[in-house]
Amino acid sequence: MAARRIPLNFFGMSFGLAGLAVTWVTAAEQGHVPRSVGDALLALSAAVWLVTTALYLRYVCAGRGRLSADLLDHVAGPFASLALITPMLLAAQGLAPHAPTVGRVVVDVFLVLTVVLGGWFTGQWIYGPLELDKLHPGYFLPTVAGGLVASAAAAEVGQRRLAEVMLGLGLICWLILGSMILGRLLFRPALPTPLLPTLAIEVAPAAVASLAWFAINGDHVDIVAAGLAGYGLLMVLAQLRLLPVFLRLKFTPSTWAFTFSWAAVATATLHWIDAGHPAGRLLWTYLVLATATALVGGIAVRTLIALGQHRLLPAAAAAATTDHPTPQTADH
Repeated sequence: MAARRIPLNFFGMSFGLAGLAVTWVTAAEQGHVPRSVGDALLALSAAVWLVTTALYLRYVCAGRGRLSADLLDHVAGPFASLALITPMLLAAQGLAPHAPTVGRVVVDVFLVLTVVLGGWFTGQWIYGPLELDKLHPGYFLPTVAGGLVASAAAAEVGQRRLAEVMLGLGLICWLILGSMILGRLLFRPALPTPLLPTLAIEVAPAAVASLAWFAINGDHVDIVAAGLAGYGLLMVLAQLRLLPVFLRLKFTPSTWAFTFSWAAVATATLHWIDAGHPAGRLLWTYLVLATATALVGGIAVRTLIALGQHRLLPAAAAAATTDHPTPQTADH
């Protein structure tokens, strides 16, 4: 029996669950909810990552050239980085608090792998060459998300200088890629419908950079945190104008692009609420937590329904590729 094709964006499932777990862990560290909920979500994310990784490895090992075809695919390729970023996040948030040395080692291993893969993608995009119309917000993942999550993870395990290095990597890549991607979105034809959920990723860089800065700077609101919040607010408001587009979308695995992005926004918001002590602080905290949980939980339920109806994975015929598989395109 041929191995079913596992699209690279399936790694967004464990990434989104990890993002929600961080939101709950943050609320727990602020003393508002039990830590056990965040730990359970971290464990669930780890389980989903392990299953996805096992299925993907089974798929790529069943046919020559499948891995290289995925990595070279201009649409799907960037999502491969989530296979490395997610365990780095899980190790920092779930493993390090219980086994600091082991957690630090796991973070460092996946941090190095993330940087190496990000460097490979950067070189490949230069060497390619890359067409402007192929760009989409998923291109933030290998270097921007990779660098910023690595920064936060390194800070969590006590490696401040490494965290600062990774912050620089993520921020500069965000500056460069962000201008290119936004220019493509503003001046070139609209993204194909299956890629429209990736527009939600536009809210993530400012939020994840904020989380990295809070991890480095000890939750202090300063000019850097304020500046990141300003751009983040702009991107959140821009998403409101995109709601008519989002509401017309049918569920696909690409819908998971909404999960980590908005979970990161929710977590950054919790830091601001905790630092500002606004009136009704607890109410705002629980509202943010409930909204993020409802979003990720709803998408998770819809995923289980699609899985039960055998509509989650691509058709079996698509998996029966030859030794030189056709690159994946906009069916992601």
